[in-house]
Amino acid sequence: MPEIFKDKAFDVEHALVMYARSYVTMPAFGIYEDELLAPLLDQIRHCHIYIVGMTPKLDLVGVAQEGCDLITSLEVGGNRYRMVWPMPEGLTLRGDGTAGWYIEDLAGEALFPDKLMIAQRLTSEHAAFDCKVLYIGQAYGDDGSRHALDRLKKHETLQKIAVKGIPEGYNLTILMLAIEPGNQLITMFNPFANDKRQGSDRIKKGLDKLFGTNEAERTTLYEASLIRYFQPQFNKEFKNSFPSTNLKVLADCYEKDIAAVVAEICIDELPFRLFSDAVHPRPYHIAKHDLHTDEARRVFFT
Repeated sequence: MPEIFKDKAFDVEHALVMYARSYVTMPAFGIYEDELLAPLLDQIRHCHIYIVGMTPKLDLVGVAQEGCDLITSLEVGGNRYRMVWPMPEGLTLRGDGTAGWYIEDLAGEALFPDKLMIAQRLTSEHAAFDCKVLYIGQAYGDDGSRHALDRLKKHETLQKIAVKGIPEGYNLTILMLAIEPGNQLITMFNPFANDKRQGSDRIKKGLDKLFGTNEAERTTLYEASLIRYFQPQFNKEFKNSFPSTNLKVLADCYEKDIAAVVAEICIDELPFRLFSDAVHPRPYHIAKHDLHTDEARRVFFT
């Protein structure tokens, strides 16, 4: 008998899984820039979770053309990185370090890798562009009528972080996340459990939970799970109280006897690795929380 299944209470246990399916990120000042926001609004309206973070400044310190390659020299956090960008034939480097660099095609159109593309490559190739999580919040409203941007534009904590100051060489950055609107449930079947008589009832309870949890509840559960995981400096609620039988947001999970909740940020295109004082920089984050302290109920993350 595998030791991890020995002496567990029930033969059927469930975990509720939530994950981010898309994102929008921008410098904090961008939330007040209508021109910058305009092409993103359709995507932003699906984002109910937001993360306020701190990223290193990214400086373009040199550009050159070598044949059909664009060579960029970038400085991030005191380190310099050389990047090669293959180009189609017929493109020519124009501009300078004062007026700005650009690539001109045969039709006279100006092109250049944007900061999002540069940040994505710095992260994937050099792990050189990380975002420290300072605060996590959510906005939902009635039937999803509010989104992250609505809350951020009048956000006291964001103002507080800005006023307290960001260290030299860093920028205040916003990450907005859209959570998958459907439910996901992971069910574990344990033939070695102590109680194997309630399996059918426990499967039904799990299915009831799967179809009974609405998007507003999942948004709050996702927020609370990430706060407990990252322990951000400027959050207070959920840092030490989640999970708990006293929390209203978890009442339904306990009623349906859910054993665990999981909140994931696993987006390949994210332009930085997230981290905090409690969590090392990683490309993917999975916040896993057992809802029961009894060792006989801890079956997913043992």
